[in-house]
Amino acid sequence: MSQPQSAEQPAPTAPPSVQPPQIVSPAVPPAKAPGAAQGSGADSNVIVVTGDQSTRKQDPAQAINQVSYEAVQALDKAIVGPVARTYKKETPKPVRSAIRNVINNLDEPIVFVNFLLQLKPGKALRTVGRFAVNSTVGIAGIMDVAKKKPFHMPRLSNGLADTLGYYGVGPGPYLFLPLIGSTTVRDVFGRMLDLSLVPAAAGSPFNTPYYALPKGGLSALDERANNDEEFRQIRESGNPYAAQRTWYLNRRKAEILALHSQEYRDKVAAEEKAKAEAKEKARIEREAAEKATAGATAPSTAPLSASSPADAPPPVLPAAPGAVPPQ
Repeated sequence: MSQPQSAEQPAPTAPPSVQPPQIVSPAVPPAKAPGAAQGSGADSNVIVVTGDQSTRKQDPAQAINQVSYEAVQALDKAIVGPVARTYKKETPKPVRSAIRNVINNLDEPIVFVNFLLQLKPGKALRTVGRFAVNSTVGIAGIMDVAKKKPFHMPRLSNGLADTLGYYGVGPGPYLFLPLIGSTTVRDVFGRMLDLSLVPAAAGSPFNTPYYALPKGGLSALDERANNDEEFRQIRESGNPYAAQRTWYLNRRKAEILALHSQEYRDKVAAEEKAKAEAKEKARIEREAAEKATAGATAPSTAPLSASSPADAPPPVLPAAPGAVPPQ
């Protein structure tokens, strides 16, 4: 049940310029070993787990997170995963799409508010249009009519955590929490405020458990079913915990970058490429310096002088008759 971000957040739509992360399964230490290196630039969508010590800053609560992760994975393997796969297999696709559409439609006010906070009035008005069309013509959001002709308004995912990231607020420490799964300090804070928006603005019945619990449960189940292949790849990697962490952080990074212009994304990619090249150059220079130092301090291997009979090797004696020579 290792859902990314929040148990109640629907699976975000991948931006057109950024592909979802892929998981690569290299030879890595066991799951207890620390570290997962996050890619950069064009390679940021490929997860390669390593023993990079920089992850200590990224995941200072790793020991606690891993205990939570292993407990959740045991529950996911025994109950949640099979239920999600059964739901996906046995529930007709139109029914699953209708459930997802209703959940997404209920979250459109959150998307609208955050586009306003990001000073994007055009996308905010577009979100209002989607909500109006789907709530009426789409029968309370059961059908996503707005994304089709003649409206051409596909859904855009957004939230307060995205807004904070858009304005440069870092993710903070990575967390793996029961019922929520992968998240960060920024993301869990933003999602808590998002979830309080509609109940506070609309009142009953949206502020009752009769609304929150079914919506959250169906959202989590649908997301778990849709991400089953990604979770399978993570489980089969050499270090599932580190792969899960990197998959989530890469995905959130891509979603926030997609809120910016293409020019900004190109600039970020160029900066990350320059940093990676500088880091590699420093590594090569450091290794060369270490080799030079080792060569300068290595003991001499010159043959011993004949004037040192005490250190001379013993003479080789002829083998005794019938002796078997050493193999």
